Amino acid sequence: MKSNTKALLFAGAVILLMTVSLVISSFMNRIPSNDISVTGNTGGNLNNGGLFCELDGKIYFANSYDNDRMYSMSIDGTDLKKLTSSSVAHINGAGDYLYYFMDSGSGGKGFGYVIRTYGVYRAKTDGSNSACLVKDGCTAMQLVGDYLYYQRYNNQDFTKFHKIKTDKSEDIRVSDSIINPAACHNGIIYFNGSETDHYLYALDTRNDSITTIYEGDLWYPVYYQDYIYYMDLSSDYRICRYSLSNNTVEILTDDRADAFNVGGSYIYYQKNDADSPALMRVGLDGSNPEVIAEGIYHSIQVTSNYVYFRDFYDEINTYCTPAQGAIHVTPFTAAKEAAFAQQ
Repeated sequence: MKSNTKALLFAGAVILLMTVSLVISSFMNRIPSNDISVTGNTGGNLNNGGLFCELDGKIYFANSYDNDRMYSMSIDGTDLKKLTSSSVAHINGAGDYLYYFMDSGSGGKGFGYVIRTYGVYRAKTDGSNSACLVKDGCTAMQLVGDYLYYQRYNNQDFTKFHKIKTDKSEDIRVSDSIINPAACHNGIIYFNGSETDHYLYALDTRNDSITTIYEGDLWYPVYYQDYIYYMDLSSDYRICRYSLSNNTVEILTDDRADAFNVGGSYIYYQKNDADSPALMRVGLDGSNPEVIAEGIYHSIQVTSNYVYFRDFYDEINTYCTPAQGAIHVTPFTAAKEAAFAQQ
């Protein structure tokens, strides 16, 4: 009888220990809730590939010198650390977590077949606890509160716009249309139409309702300080801005733009000119145009201290210039040295 009682007590203790362990594990792995106003990256960075993301005094970026694998560094460009073993894009971040699209893009060894893994991932900001949220392609992504809004693609579901909760508990189709969620403020996603028109629309993520804001001809909208900056298709892709407060439009550049970003006190854009292409910067109101670098550049990424960009004809080298003060273009040497140290 005593032996049966001991066995029952032991079994009870084991079950209690397992229950406590499960509760602790569940608590440790719980993804904290974000306020609806939280976004994962700036619209300008995401429109340019989401290769840099600034979060709580650190920069997380795709290192061009290491096949776009993700690294972290301080905002002054020091203390670089490698976080992933595969290429990343559409980097978002909030709290203790990063969200990004990752693509191994490499061949597996053995049995003569190629293994490629890709999808939307979540990880701690130190690169640990990596988890795949979506095993599909993703062409655009923005974190809004507790949800990742993303444009999904695969052979069966090419143009479907989804949202998935950061803890992976929900994955919901929001729209059958193509929607770029990069431009977002206070839970409202601003996007341009891409099928029947190029109007400016607003998607309220509180209920996923969509309303028309401005019947313009927009491309790549970016929210910044109560304005929507965009390329105007009917004005030969010049940079314009639409005031959300008084519904007015201003044309800000005389140049045709291939790409642009907004941050700090400037608009940065690639001037499309057959004779003198250049990366430019102008004030937020279009004043004082300046040449940053002659030539054709892309992947314009803006952080607090620096603006990063790549040469169109050279996918390896990344360059930077201070985000404030005088223009001074230099190679992103620290990233190159960090990548070399990994070899």
